[in-house]
Amino acid sequence: MSRATCGSFFCWIVRMVNLVDSIDHLLYHGRMNDEPRLEDVVLPALLRHARTTYGMAMRQALAKAGYDDIPKNGMYVIGGMALGDDTIPLSVLIKELGVSKQGAGQLVDTLVLRGYLERTEDAEDRRKLNIVLTKRGRAAAAVQAAAREKVDAELIACVGQENVTRTRKTLAALINMGRLAVEEQEDEH
Repeated sequence: MSRATCGSFFCWIVRMVNLVDSIDHLLYHGRMNDEPRLEDVVLPALLRHARTTYGMAMRQALAKAGYDDIPKNGMYVIGGMALGDDTIPLSVLIKELGVSKQGAGQLVDTLVLRGYLERTEDAEDRRKLNIVLTKRGRAAAAVQAAAREKVDAELIACVGQENVTRTRKTLAALINMGRLAVEEQEDEH
């Protein structure tokens, strides 16, 4: 990958992944042969590093724009809400995050205190709470989306739209496999 076809941040991430994989290879195999190719790395490790690429780009953009106080998982909440409905029931958020009710409540409390979210009563059931993005939350979501789109564009420049589309389809299939497994497990109980 040359700097002409690939953004410097993305290429830096690729170099870091190669370095980490080389270290992993040395630790697990006791010696360095040829430097491992990313194509030979197991998918879970690739997915972890790919997520880190997006996360780092988003965190840097958010910090540069003055949104450096978003807690862990906060980007997921803000970005997910911006892509979906303006309002989400707290119970749905808990399920989507895969955290305890207490953990989700603490995350929401932090995002409310920092001005990214607002709690509202459900119009149909006043016992239920919904959360909505504030103006600050929507602005942070826009910065986050722009950073994600920049990484997407750099990736397309590196490997082409066809490969990115193929990767999306493959990952969607993997996600569906996981969802089916969860449904089957729930049906057994």
